[in-house]
Amino acid sequence: MIQKNKRAWVWVPILYFTQGLPFVMVVTVSVIMYKKLGISNADIGLYTSWLYLPWVIKPLWSPYVDLLSTKRNWFLSMQLLASLALLGIGLTLPTNIFFITTLACFWIAAFASATNDVASDGYYMIGLTQDKQAFFVGIRSTFYKLANVTGQGLLVILAGFLETYYGDNTKAWSVTMVCASLLMLSLTIANFFTAPKYETSGAIEIQKPAGFFEVFSSFFKKKGMGLALAFVLFFRLGESQLVKMAAPFFLDAPSEGGLGYSTAEVGTIYGTVGVIMLTVGGILGGILISRDGLKKWMLPMVLAINIPNVFYALLAITHTTNIVAVVSTVVLEQFGYGFGIAGFMVYLIYIAEGASKTSHYAIATGFMALGMMLPGLISGYVQEWLGYDGFFIWVVLGALPALFILKFLKYPANYGKKGAGSDR
Repeated sequence: MIQKNKRAWVWVPILYFTQGLPFVMVVTVSVIMYKKLGISNADIGLYTSWLYLPWVIKPLWSPYVDLLSTKRNWFLSMQLLASLALLGIGLTLPTNIFFITTLACFWIAAFASATNDVASDGYYMIGLTQDKQAFFVGIRSTFYKLANVTGQGLLVILAGFLETYYGDNTKAWSVTMVCASLLMLSLTIANFFTAPKYETSGAIEIQKPAGFFEVFSSFFKKKGMGLALAFVLFFRLGESQLVKMAAPFFLDAPSEGGLGYSTAEVGTIYGTVGVIMLTVGGILGGILISRDGLKKWMLPMVLAINIPNVFYALLAITHTTNIVAVVSTVVLEQFGYGFGIAGFMVYLIYIAEGASKTSHYAIATGFMALGMMLPGLISGYVQEWLGYDGFFIWVVLGALPALFILKFLKYPANYGKKGAGSDR
C-alpha cells in the first residue's frame, strides 16, 4: 500500500512545474508574443484576459474530476492535451488568420490547464498530510513560478534570439511555441513515471462528493465564506493588472513611456536573478508557515506581494532605464511573489477543508482566477488612458482592499504548523 507523503520531494516539484507551464504560456507569454506580432495593448489586455475564463468557471466541471476516473489519469490526459494545443499554436502562427487560430489553441490549452489544476491540486491534498501540505506549499509555489519564469524567461530569450537569427518574428515565435510543446510533452512523461498511484491504494481514504449540486451548496454554507471569498477576489488586484502590462512596459519605446528593452533582454532579466529570488521567497514562505502557522505571516505576505509594485511606479515616473534599477525591481517582485503567494495558497487550502476538498479547492481557485481576469480585462485600456506612470500608481492602490479585509478574516492561528493539525 502507498502511504501519504511518498516520494513527495520528487513528484511535487515536477507536478507543479507542469501545472505552471501551460498557464504562463496562455496568460503571460501570449501577451509578449502578440505584442511582438503587432497587436495593440488594448486588444492584448482584452483578448488575453478572457483566456482566464476557464480558471474562473472550472468549478462547474470540477466535481467530475472527483466522480470520474482518478485524479492522476485526469492530469496526465490534460497535460497531453495542453502540449498538443501549444503545438497547434506553433504550426498555425505563419498563417494569415494566425490571431484567430492561435487564440483558439490558447483556449484549448487554457481549458486543459484549468482541468489539470483541479486534478493536480486534488492529488496534492489526498497525497500529503496537512503539515506536509503547508510545508510543501512553498515548494509547489516555487516550481509553479519557476515554470512561469521558464515561459516568460527562457522561452522568451529563445524567441528573442530567433527573432534576430531569422529576422522574422512570426517564424521565431512559431519555433518557440513548438519547443514549448515538446517541453510540455516531456513533463507529462515525467509525471507518468514519478506520480504514485495513491488513489488505488487502500492506505488512503478517498472522499467522493455526495452529489454534483451538494458540492457547491456545502462550500457556500461554510461559516464566513462571504468574507473569505472577498479576500480571495481582491488579494491579487494589483498583480492581476501588473502582470498584463509589465512586459509591454519593458518592450515599449521610451517615447511611449516604456523602457525600450529587447525581447531577449526581458527574458534574461526574468530568467536569471529573478529565478533565484523567486525560489528563495517561495521556499522561505512555506518553511515559516510550517514552523509558526499561517496567522503570524499572513500580513507580511500580503505586503510582500504588493510592495514591489511601488518600484514599477517609480521606474515609470522617473523614466529610469538603468539596468540595476530594473533588475532590482524584478528581483523584489519575484521574491515578494514567491514569499507572499505561499500564505495565500495555504489559506485557500484552509477554506477548502472537509468533504469534497478537491472540488471546494477548485471553487476557491476559480474565485482567485476571477479576481485575476476582471481587472486584467481593462488593464490595457487603463494603461492607455493613464499612461504607464499613472497605471502603476493605480496598481499600487490595488493593495488596499485586501489589506482592509485581512483584518476581519478568521482562521486558526496555527493552521499549517507542523504538528498542529490532524492528518486531514
